[in-house]
Amino acid sequence: MRINLNCIATICMLLFSTPALSTCWNLAEYTYGIDANLLKAIAHAESGMNSAAMNRNTNGTYDIGLMQINSTHLPRLKGIGVTEEMLIVNPCISLLTGASILNGMIRQYGYGWEAVGAYNAGTSSKRVKLRKKYATKIARIYRNSNGYYPW
Repeated sequence: MRINLNCIATICMLLFSTPALSTCWNLAEYTYGIDANLLKAIAHAESGMNSAAMNRNTNGTYDIGLMQINSTHLPRLKGIGVTEEMLIVNPCISLLTGASILNGMIRQYGYGWEAVGAYNAGTSSKRVKLRKKYATKIARIYRNSNGYYPW
């Protein structure tokens, strides 16, 4: 089993250095109308660009993959054929899923930093400060990139 996991990790790493992932960023930007560099800033903050990242939250949920998709989304995603494993082994699926979730926040809040904050902190009125804190973090990463990401 260890060999298979190493092979999967190697394949995922190769995806980051190929035009295939570049195409995924462009596809997400085109499909959802969200700047690819903004999506890259979110991926950088969420997972450090690690497609196999998994993190447990204090509320019992967990976050999966490149875009750290919260486990609360899994039932809905299962209905459209996206599994937890796919979010881990296929960074393009994670990216498109994250872009879709952010698009939902944009529909609710408009294209701006509050929507970006809601991507991470959710939509509860009790989480306004957390949304602002996360949005500030992403804005800093986004602006410091000057539109250039080496990945």
